[in-house]
Amino acid sequence: MRTSAGQKIRKQEMSFVCSDLLGGLSEKIIGQPEALKAIVPYLETYQAGLAPEGRPAGVFLLLGPTGTGKTRTVEVLADLLHGSEKSLLRVDCGEFQMDHEVAKLIGAPPGYLGHRETQPWITQQKLNAVCSEHCELSLVLFDEIEKAAPSLMRLLLGVLDRATLRLGDSSTVSFERTLIFLTSNAGAREMMRQILPTFGFGGGAGTDESDQARRVDRAGAASLRKKFSPEFLNRIDATISYGPLGRTSIESILDLQIRDLERLIEERLGPAAFRVEVLPEARRFLLDRGAAPEYGARDLRRTVERHLAHPLAGLVARDGIAPEATVKVSVAAAGDTLEFLCEERRPAGRRPLRTDLRRVDYLVLAEDASSGVGAPTLV
Repeated sequence: MRTSAGQKIRKQEMSFVCSDLLGGLSEKIIGQPEALKAIVPYLETYQAGLAPEGRPAGVFLLLGPTGTGKTRTVEVLADLLHGSEKSLLRVDCGEFQMDHEVAKLIGAPPGYLGHRETQPWITQQKLNAVCSEHCELSLVLFDEIEKAAPSLMRLLLGVLDRATLRLGDSSTVSFERTLIFLTSNAGAREMMRQILPTFGFGGGAGTDESDQARRVDRAGAASLRKKFSPEFLNRIDATISYGPLGRTSIESILDLQIRDLERLIEERLGPAAFRVEVLPEARRFLLDRGAAPEYGARDLRRTVERHLAHPLAGLVARDGIAPEATVKVSVAAAGDTLEFLCEERRPAGRRPLRTDLRRVDYLVLAEDASSGVGAPTLV
């Protein structure tokens, strides 16, 4: 079989992308190894030029409780393929819960009010815009697909099967060079019961991870059969179940969020940037308040923002932190808030003097007893 010039270019462009794609996903998507392994083979199939014609390169249904990394997986994949987490076409299905709202997606058809005036949400130009010079695959995300109107579900049947969408002005959009992701919380409650039983003979009984994964898959499959039609499920290439995050996974996610905060400080403050060192007791403080299995990583992110990012921002805005200083974060003596210790960096080549030992600023997060809101102060 002869290989065309376009296929050779495509292989060269994607070869470095797919070589360590699984490793890149594993670094940022914590606690879902089986989910990541199900996505990479479709990218490798497309890279090899063996993807079927007339269909999308891959159609995935990401299923699981909130905060387990379903949407985050697509964002990280967009970053690895195109260099930006925003390089994807996202459709929030919560905005298309009524049948008449589907006209916003494809434009009003001929004979209807707004024809040729309503700009469709999905166009070929928008699909091409989320590609990059390194990868020609577009990522399309239908978020919370269970909220979509029945007419939108019927519209997707043709997209998932023939990779073609006809708009209201009779133009067509090709989805052959796309990876389509559909996320859903359907069956999340049943899946949580399989992992964290609260009563009955299963309560408190320990099971291995493989048995838990099988039970979660069965609960998810049963919920899908109740929610979606057989012809819709038959067009899904892979149904991926995301399990609740354990304590170890939450700890790894906390490390990622702290590194993201440090990177944000470097990018936004530039020469005035400082370093943040979160001590072990402060990490336990954040984990105890943000590790909630029913809310996943989102609750941890809110905890980091409330107890770490917001106080640091207040200190920068009110008192200022010396450039290249190190802010050490620990737990206050009362144990109900964090304490911030700022150590200024001594200029290079300067001999240590006894007076330098006094040049230490203590940044304390004091809590107002009347309001309960922490207010950072410089002592």
